[in-house]
Amino acid sequence: MSSQPYADIGHSITRIDTAMMREGLAACYLLQGGDEYAVIETGTHNTVPIILSLLEQRGIERGQVKFVIPTHVHLDHAGGVGGLMQALPAATLLVHPRGARHMIDPSKLKAGATAVYGEEAFAKVYGDIIPVDAQRVREMHEGDHVMVGERRLDFYDTPGHARHHFCVYDSLSAGIFTGDTFGLSYPPLTTEQGPFILPTTTPVQFDPQALKASIRKLLALNPRRMFLTHYGAMDTPQEPGERLLAMVDDYVALAEAAAPGDNATLLPRLESAMQEYLFAKARDHGVALSEDALQDALGFDINLNSQGLQVWLQQRQI
Repeated sequence: MSSQPYADIGHSITRIDTAMMREGLAACYLLQGGDEYAVIETGTHNTVPIILSLLEQRGIERGQVKFVIPTHVHLDHAGGVGGLMQALPAATLLVHPRGARHMIDPSKLKAGATAVYGEEAFAKVYGDIIPVDAQRVREMHEGDHVMVGERRLDFYDTPGHARHHFCVYDSLSAGIFTGDTFGLSYPPLTTEQGPFILPTTTPVQFDPQALKASIRKLLALNPRRMFLTHYGAMDTPQEPGERLLAMVDDYVALAEAAAPGDNATLLPRLESAMQEYLFAKARDHGVALSEDALQDALGFDINLNSQGLQVWLQQRQI
C-alpha cells in the first residue's frame, strides 16, 4: 500500500484508497463544503485509521465531519461505518432505508461474511463491523438532500446492484458518487479509447432491468463526471454509460447460455464464460496487459460477478 493513499481530485474532493486487498481496488471520498465535511463510502473497518489520519494531516477537527454516507451496505463500502462513527462525534449516518437496520445491528452482515470467508479471512480483509446508535442514523429517500457548507448533495434510489443502494449527486462538482451502480473501471485498464468499464453483479440482489433503469436515471442527470468506488473519477460518462448498459444485457445472455447443465458445475461454467467475455472486451478496448496482469486486475470481480449471476439464475427458478 502506498504510504500516501490520498489524492486531491478537484472540487474540494479527496480520493482515499481504502487499502482493501490491493491498492486501486476501492476508494472512499472526503468532501469539503466551507468548514464542513462529509465522507462518502468508508471502506472496511481497517480503513478507519487511514481516514482519520487524513483528517489529522489536514488539520480537520473530527467534529467538522457532518455526514458519513455509504452508498449501500456491502462491506467494501460500509464495513467501516461503525468504527468511523465512533470516532466522529458530530457525524450523522446517511443510509438507504433498506440498509439502515444493518448498520444499527450488523450481526447478520457479519455472520454472512464470516460464513463466506471464514473467521480468519474476514478479520484480515474486513476487520470488524461496529453497530451504530440508531439516534445517529438518518434514512435518505429518493429526492432527499443535505447541505455540506455550500454544496448540496441529492440522493437517488438506484437498485439493480443491490436493493439498498442510492447514488449521490454533488452540486459543486456536477458529479455523482455512484457506488457500484455505474460499474467498475480500474485505471490500469484505461486506454486511448478511454476507461474500460464493466458491470458488477455481486451476490445476492442483481436485477438487470432495475440496474439498467438506475444507470439511465444517472445519465439523465447529465453529470460531468462519475466518482466510482471501484475506482476513482471518470469524466464525460455518457459513452461509457451506454457501453455499460449493453454489457448488462451481455451478462444476462452469458448467464442464460451457461445455465443448462449440472447445477453443481454452474459456477465454474459462469466463471469460464465471464473470463472469456471480459478478456475479449478488454482486448477490443486496447488493453495490452499480459494475461496474468489481466487476471490480477479482473479475477476477483470475475468470481464475484459469476457468483451473483448464479444466484440470479437460481432465484428465477423459484
